[in-house]
Amino acid sequence: MTLRDGAATTEVDVLVVGAGLSGIGVASHVARETPDQSMLILERRAAIGGTWDLFRYPGVRSDSDMYTFGYDFKPWHGTKVLADGASIRGYVEETAAENGLTDKIRFGRRVVRAEWSSAEGRWTVTAETESGTETYVARFLAGCTGYYDYDNGFRPAFPGEEDFEGTFVHPQFWPEDLDYAGKRVVVIGSGATAITLVPAMAEKAEHVTMLQRSPTYIMSLPSQDPVAVALAKARVPLATRYKIGRARNVALQRGMYALSRSKPAVAKSIVLNALKLHLGRSVDIKHFTPSYNPWDQRLCVVPDGDLFKVLKSHKADVVTDHIETFTPKGIRLRSGQELEADIVVTATGLVIQLAGGAEVVVDGEVVDTRDRMLYKGAMMTGVPNATFVIGYTNASWTLKADLIARFFTRLIGTLAERPDEYAVVHADADAYTEFSVLGEALTSGYIQRGDAVMPRQGKKAPFRQLNNYYADVKQLKDDPAADGALEFCRSGAAVAAI
Repeated sequence: MTLRDGAATTEVDVLVVGAGLSGIGVASHVARETPDQSMLILERRAAIGGTWDLFRYPGVRSDSDMYTFGYDFKPWHGTKVLADGASIRGYVEETAAENGLTDKIRFGRRVVRAEWSSAEGRWTVTAETESGTETYVARFLAGCTGYYDYDNGFRPAFPGEEDFEGTFVHPQFWPEDLDYAGKRVVVIGSGATAITLVPAMAEKAEHVTMLQRSPTYIMSLPSQDPVAVALAKARVPLATRYKIGRARNVALQRGMYALSRSKPAVAKSIVLNALKLHLGRSVDIKHFTPSYNPWDQRLCVVPDGDLFKVLKSHKADVVTDHIETFTPKGIRLRSGQELEADIVVTATGLVIQLAGGAEVVVDGEVVDTRDRMLYKGAMMTGVPNATFVIGYTNASWTLKADLIARFFTRLIGTLAERPDEYAVVHADADAYTEFSVLGEALTSGYIQRGDAVMPRQGKKAPFRQLNNYYADVKQLKDDPAADGALEFCRSGAAVAAI
């Protein structure tokens, strides 16, 4: 610790913001690949886990298979395809401990400002704590806070909601003491959260209704990976099983996405035919037949068809309609149907946010993230020595996060040998497109809402977001760390105008 302008300041080589899946992943790569670099992790919450510490609603689980949702350097030890939130949180905690990171985390630190000085070649980061503010100085900054607001979930206003005599709950802020046993529950939404909640709550509730404005494509996966189970029985080493399973599932993810984009009618037929087998004649398939093509919005998955089972058992049902108004006892729909409810769960989505809501400043200028592009999906134009991790939306988040971490640690290693220089990305003004890094292919509501803050796509590589793991392996892991777009500048020289 040193004193700057009379205030206590902590200086390190690398500062990681966030101790969730991305933050612990990036910090692990730094610790493993550039062990000579000093490092701290700032976490606003009181525990490791990020999303998997925040979300505690019934049944919370991954919506990606664990072979690809796990880290590339740490095999997932289970055979579950979709793991529950507590298991994922434990996996992240275990990773932190194994890589000597637990003691490097400073909890209860909310980063509110990160300011780059080209004169010093350093970031100055301000964090708020219960007892005041703290200042950290670092040569490298890794923003690993995800892309949604932890303090605010997306919650539209509903007509007449003030008349409702029951309880409203948002999944992002699930009350620990909520008792829904024997209650009538309506879950508003049709995304990954809603399709997880419905079968989980149906175990205790009197009845659960999933109320959706429009359907979502849903596929069933086996809860236990049959290949993983077979390899485990054959006593194949864990690392080998993980490598095989990861390669297979990356190929399956990529294949389904590519088929959906190139031959949407074929992909739609595959998904709907599988649904007919699960639903039989007891549930109308219209509730699972969207007007858009597969992967225009994220394709959802359920383990062992659990959602379909509770629908066929009549412990739950699905209604596709629009809300006309809330009433004291429930919801009246445009069709005239009324849904009685004691509890309404608004599984209506996320509020998109970058850098955890912190203000990012470069040489005195506040950075408008919407006006920047992402280089290789890893660095914003005009923002030196920093990465802001955004994982895949069409595959497992961690696949991309791991590749970004590898790129960033290679950059750190390169600059470790050039102590008077920093790395910054520049692009010509005519290289920008109107699309955000999330919004060109997907039309989901949260993607569209995020357009106001997300960086732009470029017209071509390295600013074009490929959303293709195989191509990203080449540009992030194998290609040289620097090229014509990424420059090394001597500290003292201001970053050129963007």
